[in-house]
Amino acid sequence: MTTTRDERTGLRHFWAVLPTEGRWLLSTVAIQTLGRGLTLPFTIIYLHEVRGISLDLAGSLMAFIAVVALAVTGPGGALTDRIGARRMLLWATTAQLVGCVVLALATTPLVVAVSFALLGFNFGVSWPAFNALVAAVTTGPTRVQYFGINFALVNLGIGLGGVVGGLYVDVTRPGTFTTIFLVDGACMLVPIALLLGPLRHLHGRAERPDDEEAPGSYLAIVRQPAVLWLTALTFLATFVGYGQMEAGFPAYARQVSEVPTEVIGFAFAVNTAVIVALQFLVLTLISGHRRTRVLVVMSALWAAAWVLLGATGLVPASAAAVAGVLVFHALFALGETMLQPTIPAITNDMAPDHLRGRYNAVSAGAFQAGTIAGPVVAGVMLDAGWDVGFVGALVASCAAMAALALAVERRITPAVNGMGTTSTDPSVPEPGAGVAPTSGTTPTT
Repeated sequence: MTTTRDERTGLRHFWAVLPTEGRWLLSTVAIQTLGRGLTLPFTIIYLHEVRGISLDLAGSLMAFIAVVALAVTGPGGALTDRIGARRMLLWATTAQLVGCVVLALATTPLVVAVSFALLGFNFGVSWPAFNALVAAVTTGPTRVQYFGINFALVNLGIGLGGVVGGLYVDVTRPGTFTTIFLVDGACMLVPIALLLGPLRHLHGRAERPDDEEAPGSYLAIVRQPAVLWLTALTFLATFVGYGQMEAGFPAYARQVSEVPTEVIGFAFAVNTAVIVALQFLVLTLISGHRRTRVLVVMSALWAAAWVLLGATGLVPASAAAVAGVLVFHALFALGETMLQPTIPAITNDMAPDHLRGRYNAVSAGAFQAGTIAGPVVAGVMLDAGWDVGFVGALVASCAAMAALALAVERRITPAVNGMGTTSTDPSVPEPGAGVAPTSGTTPTT
């Protein structure tokens, strides 16, 4: 019997075919990320307005998280392939817990840097490990849906935390910031308990096939044209998007749009509401369509969002500025619902099982590079008063993202681009040979 698109993308069907391990991973996501939501919108405000660190130094310190993450991503991906994703996630989550506690008590840039080093270790290691763990328990359409639904749940936790944080924190009461960072650390106990308990048998490691002559090196992986262009796209998407969420957006909203912290918190709540409300609908709408074309639409949405935020600088401290900041996050969130089910799915559909850690590490490295560049550019440009140039650079980057998406499209197979017929049964493995052949070049994996 032929399976219709609605049946293949229905939530009930997804949950039915999802393995028990996948259900455990999804069931606690919102709780794990609640603490992250408490701190995400307010970290740079905490550093600048509570601890007295200049805006440009605060932006550089936040970029240091990504510097550390970038340094550990490569070794983290290789270790994920060798010793398993679960162990790596345990180390990463523990580092996050300790880093949050240190940051809660930090009063100097040096101590902040120590805490950010621990957070960076978590971010660099957890990306390839988590994605490899997901890929180990899902396949085909189920994998695409998992990435999308997981993202919605992550944002549910972050959004709820953002609302609570916006109502609770007060720059005149430093203790309120100490509390939210301690709560963020405590939330890490949830994934630690999960990995030590119900998921203790899940290692997330695949053996290298006997016919594989040599293990795939990072150099061999990134020399594939499809991987190279996708890596560039991931970098720009991070620079334009997530690289600005902790630095560029809140700093612009506070310093140029002149909206209060409560509005920033509610803007993240709007972001969450849009993602939670529309993510599954978007998954249904994009099913069977080219993932790269979905990324082009996302680029246009993000460009419109940044233009709108830039316009709020023309009417600072006004109701129009407040409305613009909120609508910015609504448009940005709609774009996010198109990003998360596409780039991770392309990456993992290209990767052979025994190299998923490395492939995801390459993607994570591009992500970390974007989060390095994002806060630094935002801090320097906004501190110098170049708010118009800042918005213009982001809009131009959105145009470049669309061009890169089309470049990726020419270098991957239709199946990897979401156009192939794939099994909905998670027990049926997907091949990791999704790179479209190029003239005179045989990709090495």
